[in-house]
Order: sequence, then C-alpha cells, then structure tokens
Amino acid sequence: MSSENERPGGGAEGAPPEQLALIRESVRQAKTPRARPRTWRGAPLAKDLPVARVLVDKGVLHLDRYFDYAVPEELDADAQPGVRVRVRFGAGAHHVREGRREGGGLRDGYIVERLAESDYQGPLAALAQVLSPEPVLDPELLAFARAVADRYAGSLADVLQLAIPPRHAKAEAGQLPPAPPPPPAPHPGPWQRYERGPRLLQALAAGHAPRAVWTALPGPEWAGEIALAVQATLASGRGALVVAPTGRSAARVDAALTEVLGEGQHALLTADAGQERRYRQWLAVRRGSVRAVVGTRAAMFAPVRNLGLVVIWDDGDSSHSDDNAPFPHVREVLELRASGDKCGFLLGSWGCTVEAAQLVRSEWAVPVTADREHTRRLAPLVRTVGDTDLARDEAARAARLPSLAWQVAREGLRHGPVLVQVPRRGYVPRLACAQCRAPARCRNCVGPLEARGGSEALVCAWCGQGCADWHCPECGGFRLRAQVVGARRTAEELGRAFPAVPVRTSGREHVLDTVPGTPALVVSTPGAEPVAEGGYAAALLLDGWALLGRPDLRAGEEALRRWITASALVRPQEAGGTVVIVAEATLRPVQALVRWDPVGHAVRELAERAELGFPPVSRMAAVCGPPEALTEFLGAVELPRDAEVLGPVPLQVTPAGRARRPGGPPPGEQWDRALVRVPPGSGAALASALKHARAARTARGGTESVLVRIDPPDIG
Repeated sequence: MSSENERPGGGAEGAPPEQLALIRESVRQAKTPRARPRTWRGAPLAKDLPVARVLVDKGVLHLDRYFDYAVPEELDADAQPGVRVRVRFGAGAHHVREGRREGGGLRDGYIVERLAESDYQGPLAALAQVLSPEPVLDPELLAFARAVADRYAGSLADVLQLAIPPRHAKAEAGQLPPAPPPPPAPHPGPWQRYERGPRLLQALAAGHAPRAVWTALPGPEWAGEIALAVQATLASGRGALVVAPTGRSAARVDAALTEVLGEGQHALLTADAGQERRYRQWLAVRRGSVRAVVGTRAAMFAPVRNLGLVVIWDDGDSSHSDDNAPFPHVREVLELRASGDKCGFLLGSWGCTVEAAQLVRSEWAVPVTADREHTRRLAPLVRTVGDTDLARDEAARAARLPSLAWQVAREGLRHGPVLVQVPRRGYVPRLACAQCRAPARCRNCVGPLEARGGSEALVCAWCGQGCADWHCPECGGFRLRAQVVGARRTAEELGRAFPAVPVRTSGREHVLDTVPGTPALVVSTPGAEPVAEGGYAAALLLDGWALLGRPDLRAGEEALRRWITASALVRPQEAGGTVVIVAEATLRPVQALVRWDPVGHAVRELAERAELGFPPVSRMAAVCGPPEALTEFLGAVELPRDAEVLGPVPLQVTPAGRARRPGGPPPGEQWDRALVRVPPGSGAALASALKHARAARTARGGTESVLVRIDPPDIG
C-alpha cells in the first residue's frame, strides 16, 4: 500500500518525497497569514522586538543555523543580543528554523539578534531562561567564528565552544577598572639585531599593520622581543594578542610583559589558571579593561578590542592544532583574524615551518631575520656522529654515548648543566629482535612489548599482559634490543656513567621549567626542555634517526624544529656552547642544524612540496570513516572539478583500551582514510562541499560517523 508521499500529484508527479514535503510546506505557509507573536501560553510577550534569533549550542551540521524564539515580557530586559540563554530543543520541539510547541530538552544558546517578527508563521516556543545578562557574543566574534567554521568545514556552535569559556557566576560580579592609558613607544633594543626589526616596531607604533615571519636568534630574548612588539602596538592605542604553544612559554611572555608594561596591564589566558580566573580575565578583555592578551591555543579567539597585532610563537608545535572539532590551527586562525581585522601579524620561531616560508614566498608577509655573522656568533657549535662512527665506537656500545658525546658532556659539566634530548619518554618504549630487528609483539593482541622499570620482565603496551618466554617468530632468536631507549633508562645509564653528577629528568609526567646553572645532567624529551640559568654548557641530541625515520611528510621539518629548540638553549659558540647530534651529517635536516639555517631548509622543502602538489602549496582534506560509510560519502559529495581523491587506504587500527587519536578510528574498529587535494583558490569550495555532504548525511540519519579534517597536520 502506497503512502501519501508516494502518490503522484498535480505538478509534482514523480517527485521524490523530500521535494513533495517542501511543496506542501510552501503551500501551508502561503495560506497562513503573517502574524506578530503576542502571547505565549497566555503570558504577554515583549512589546518591542518580541522575537529572539538564537544560535543553539548543538554542533551538528544540518542544524548549523539560527532558530527563532518568542521573548516573554519578564525576560525582555535581560534577553539582549549576545547573552547566554536556555531554550527547548530536540524531540517534541520540531524545529525547522523556529521553535514551536512545548517539548524537547533544554539546551544552551546565544541570542544573535532581536526582531520584530519571524518569517515562520506558526506559534513560536519561548525562551526558557536567560542564564546571564552578560553579553559574551558580539557581532565581531560571531562573524569571525563563522569564518573559522567555514574555513574548516565545521559548525558555528563547535567554534564558539572553543572561543567562549564556560560561565562562572562569581567572576561576572563586580566592576573592572578602565583600560590604562597607552604606554610610550619602546626603543628597538634587541630588535636592532634584525635587519627589519626597528622598522617593524616603528610601523606598529604608528598604527600600521605589518605582516612578518620572524626567525628569532638563539637565546632567551625572544619573550622580551615579543613584549616590545606588544608595547609598540599598545602605544598606537590598539590591542595585541599573543598565542604560545604551552603554558610554560606563555608564562615567559607573561613575565616579559609584566616587566615592560607593569602589573595588571595584560591578561593571561591559559587552562592552568582555573575556570573562575580564566573567565574573569576573559571578561576583562571583552569589557576593554585590558588591551593585551597572552595565552595558549584557546586565546586565539580572545575578544581584544581594536586589535592591532596578533602574534604566534613556534607555529610548528603540535599544541597549536586543536584536537576538538572542527580542528582549527592557531596559525591559520590568526591569519584569518589579521585579514578580517586588518591588523598586524607576527609569526616567530627559532626555526621555520614550510607554511611560514609559503607566507613569505606569496608576499603575504615579509621576513625578519638577522645576518649570518650575527647568527653564527650566537649559535652553539654543532658536531655530528653518524652510523659509521657509532659502529667503530666502543663507548657507544657500553653506555649508548659516542666518545665525542662523552667528551663534550664531560667538558661541559665543568662549566654548567648539560642537556640530553631523548626522542621518547619512559624506560624502553619499544623492543626488537637483536638478530633480525623484527619488532617484538605480544602473542595475545600483537601489541608492542616493552620493559618497564629496571626489571627484565616484558609487558605488552596495549593489553598489559606479561610475556616471559618471548622468542622471535621470524628468526627464532631470543635476544632483544631497544629500538629507542626512553628518557628514564637514559637517565639511569648516564647516572652510572657520571656517578658524581646529579641527573634530572623532564618529561610528560614531570616537566621542569628551569634548572640551576650548576653542573648537572638534564635528560628531557622534545618540548619539555627546561631553561637553564645562563644557558646550557652543552647539549646531546640522541637517537636522531628515530625522529627522521617517522613515516610522515613533516619528519625532517619536525626533527629540525625539535633540535633547534633544544640547541637554542645552549650558550653561544664563543662562550663554549657545543651541541652533539647523533645522526648522519649528510642528511638535509642535520646540515641545516650544523649551518643553523632553518629558513633555507624550509625553502627547499617548500620547493619539493610544490613539485609534488602537497600542502601548503595545495589545500588538502582528510576524510576518515568505516569503509562502507566512507565509500558512500565520497560517492555523494559534489567535489570541485579540480579536486583529486587519493585513496582510500586503511588506517592503523587502534587497540581496545587505548584512546583514539583525533580524527582516528575508535578502539578496535577498522577505518579507511581518503585525502582530497585541490589547487590554490579552491580551498573554500572544497570545505563547503564537504560540509554540505556531511550535513546531508546527518539529516538522512546516517549512523556511522565520517570525520573531515581540513589541512591535517600530518598525512603520513
């Protein structure tokens, strides 16, 4: 028996059910006279502008639009644009672009605007509650968040969850002082070491909007140099925003700003501050009490008034890429903000990413660098130890330290601390057969085996089961060797090699911020290196092949960035600072470290990417999901004509019990991934096509998720 939607009818014979539903809705609305809402369940509505257009905090793409609600008279005064409200939404509410009927669960939202009437002709559901009269969503932030959502094929609600911190009622109480008067324009100071440095500060102080990619000189002065750029911007009567990758680096900029501007002249926005303090600081920025902000990733959305400068430090750090949908990256977000607000842009780092080189190549930004003589004078001496040297070196077999590294460490310990960078934390994270080098795997779940603590017991890193009688299934061998020795195991070996020297470790469990300038061995994983008072006397960069051997397009770039970050903490060559890297000297990233030429390395990498059509020369999206769902999605999406689909290929299965990487398969489930590539100029069309395809799939009731990530940080 045919349903009503299946019957052919006048003028719509053969039309699909969705089209018939739209036709009937259009006819119904045409027969219904437009009416201005007056009451809600007998209660009077607001006399002026009785309709509130609300953005409901529900990050699903097919509902990524505004919904109209009636404003009761009792909420009229507080229900202003930008405030947080609660509305009925969901099952029983039957929202299309309006709220109607009682029913549905209560959800948070933001009032976008107040209207005299709605384009929906039926009765509107009323606002349930005004959570706070504090307006937190102004038109500028709304437009910026919409631009970010479109850039990353995401929903506006998801972006606002990242942009606006959770409310804390206590933090909203009380008045804040007015913004302080602008400080005087600073003297260039350390910026004189760079060719375009003084002109950059002069342009900021004069109210201009320069865009620069700054390659910082080795040493701790980078935070003070950022503070001077912020002071120059404030001197022009504008605001400034600085985003650092970690709380430790943000704290260094915070201290430098306090030294330059004084107490209470800027806000620090980090997750470590706690919900109340962070929200109070954010409110101070929105209300205009402070005009300078420094913080970590979420601070990229800080509502700084009259923004004159945005700064990002160390854009290659993975912390700048958000792990929550729609996965924005601080660098691209601040580029959007600089273009939209017509403000200055400063990207700084000791190294140089391929994206930074692309900004200079496209003439969107200008380079700010020091001359080679000044760079060589401040950089440490870099020496290399290759595989052939290790094969002939008995000391390397005994203590995992080549003779050269041993000598440099011993000499450095006479004058101060020595930094030892190990690619991985832990004891012995990965083991392999000593004879054939096949990875040691668990019999139960095929997970990697590892030795925990000082015992010889083998334990699976995935399921936790022990393996007492392991033997290699490839060659039958019983001996194991460490593929990469972890930081704690390295610290134990160095402690035995230098028994009279204290050994400190810095890693994920316990990260040191600073260490004294007295002799000590500091074993650290990449990114956790503490700052030594007066700088390190020497640094040893171990297991360089482990970073270079990653199956990733960015392996060389990331290895160089980590090495330069550690080496920049070492004293200059003229003060005896020496770095020893255990890697082949002929490799391009190693040569770039020896010459201290990160810009040249990035330029060559960019040229190769251009030949191969890889980002950032092209725009790319990663689409992941179960095989059948991914195939269905790719068949339905209307990609731009110049789009190229690479794959799909299987993703590595995440074992049960392990957390899923952002954009990766759930534990125990097989997913495929396809890469979609478009040339420059088609990125917006690609994002729009993927967003509409995901919205249509969700609206049709697709049960299996398909994740989309625009410009994924790695495609290896």
